[in-house]
Amino acid sequence: MCGIVGMLNFDKKPILEKMLKKMTNLLAHRGPDDENIYISKYIGLGHRRLSIIDLSSLGRQPMTSDDGRYTITYNGEIYNFNELRRILEKKGHKFNTKTDTEVVLKCYEIWGHQCVQYFNGMFAFAIWDNLNKELFLARDRYGIKPLYYAFINNTFVFASEQKAIIGYESFKKDLDLECLLEYFTFQNIFTDKTFFKGIKLFPQGSWSVISVNDKIDKLNLVKYWDFNFVEENTNGKDEEYIEELNRLIKQSVKRQLVADVGIGSYLSGGIDSGAITSIAATLLPYIKTFTCGFDLTSASGLELGFDEREKAEYMSYLFKTEHYEMILKAGDMERILNKLVYHVEEPRVGQSYPNFYAAQLASKFVKVVLSGTGGDELFGGYPWRYYKAAVNDNFEDYIDKYYLFWQRLIPNKEIRNVFSPIWNSVKHVWTRDIFKDVFQNNQPLLMTPKDYINSSMYFEAKTFLHGLLVIEDKISMANGLETRVPLLDNDLVDFAMKLPVELKLKNFSETIRINENEIGSKTEKYFSNTKDGKLIFRKTMDKLMPQDILNGKKQGFSAPDASWFRGESIEFVRKKILNKSARIYEYLDFGAVSKLIYEHLEGKNNRRLLIWSLLNFEIWCDNFL
Repeated sequence: MCGIVGMLNFDKKPILEKMLKKMTNLLAHRGPDDENIYISKYIGLGHRRLSIIDLSSLGRQPMTSDDGRYTITYNGEIYNFNELRRILEKKGHKFNTKTDTEVVLKCYEIWGHQCVQYFNGMFAFAIWDNLNKELFLARDRYGIKPLYYAFINNTFVFASEQKAIIGYESFKKDLDLECLLEYFTFQNIFTDKTFFKGIKLFPQGSWSVISVNDKIDKLNLVKYWDFNFVEENTNGKDEEYIEELNRLIKQSVKRQLVADVGIGSYLSGGIDSGAITSIAATLLPYIKTFTCGFDLTSASGLELGFDEREKAEYMSYLFKTEHYEMILKAGDMERILNKLVYHVEEPRVGQSYPNFYAAQLASKFVKVVLSGTGGDELFGGYPWRYYKAAVNDNFEDYIDKYYLFWQRLIPNKEIRNVFSPIWNSVKHVWTRDIFKDVFQNNQPLLMTPKDYINSSMYFEAKTFLHGLLVIEDKISMANGLETRVPLLDNDLVDFAMKLPVELKLKNFSETIRINENEIGSKTEKYFSNTKDGKLIFRKTMDKLMPQDILNGKKQGFSAPDASWFRGESIEFVRKKILNKSARIYEYLDFGAVSKLIYEHLEGKNNRRLLIWSLLNFEIWCDNFL
């Protein structure tokens, strides 16, 4: 796992070595083990290495093919690289290293742009073709590994993180106001925009080729893969589905244990990390596991169930893991926020500082950690969300309902007031259109509640899951740690997308009887209190995990911030965002924002996610502007 950087000068001026090294070293945290650059006239590639497979110097990057034609800078892990290597060896190809990097390079030599179809893993890479003077860029199916790019004057620049692009001498740091509005609508970014105007996020499941002779300011992107939640017309028995899912999960975990360094696993009190750990523990005796819990002294209500250490400790006992844990308190958020914002580079979904501490803990003991990310999105872990828009008159009706549900931070009626200082610059932005555009490549005939639920799963995999993956990459790499996600194995994902909805949601039949006009309190209360979702996943893990864990209610990895923002952290909130001189009020209206914050402090509404996002934005302004 590494950090990659590159630049291509369209004016064919030579690459400045000093600038390339500077940009590469801005990613030193991603690759503390080695660094190197490659320059050939007007193309420059940089690499920072975190050694995981073949720790020798032979694995050094950028790596050039034997004939000198191709040079790669690569970040990721291809879990089926040994299988691909054997295929290539049978074709007569020889290898100089034991790395997956060399396999990726050889695959490109043979299959060209279509090589990405053969890879089962996570990756972002660039390959320079010195004969055709072309640069090939690609990113994995799900967006596990990030890749950013920008056109700056006559130069195309790319990197694993935005800070390397910001470090380019001619880059001008301006906030993208349209992206800001998008984020404060969804608490996520659905487009390819970033907070920095001019820097874009290369889309997942895509590749592109750019020539030195192009002189363009926009990439021609080719989508090679996308999620497709459509049931197969089969009459398979439940037992057959369960048996196949069991095989695929075990196969995926085994695949992702390949490494020449120590491997551990996150272990919360939930199903996903528990399932992965239970399987990994049979293959790696006394595997190390890691949990973060929370001090609940001042918590109240639902937050009293946020600490899952007891469940994690119980599973550690059952699976015989070497277990480590830490307890987070209110002040821990304040202490880590500057560092977190610098590494995450812009806020996205949820609160991420507990994850940062978990990565920090794991990095003290291992270089690779397994995560349960993806289980909810594949197997229906958020039923109360899908049911909000399961019964509709047509596609537009569906978009209206689901869009309103996903306005997570600022109520629609308050958006103009909150953004009044910059309203003239963003009033043309229709966030409903941004929401609808997520489905532009996936609009099958939607007729039944099952169709709409599958459509919602598509949306969440494309947006919510992608946001989680981007965050997870940044916080793990900030600590020199590689995170792997076994539930996003290609074979497993392909199988999960075709499963009947009835195998994922046990209360599915109830959705047909919902009166959508009263979608508020009654149905919300009902569905949030049923142990629904991931039915087949629970059944598959029946013999490996405790029943009380398998049948427990869904619990996200969240701190009791709703209480902390009203209590121990209230002075921090007042200092940072209830302060007229705060940087955010160059873009937001102080009065409108204060009104929403006080609704939380006075207990009228739970605005913890908004407060978290405002704190992030204020510190982002201090860090980057």
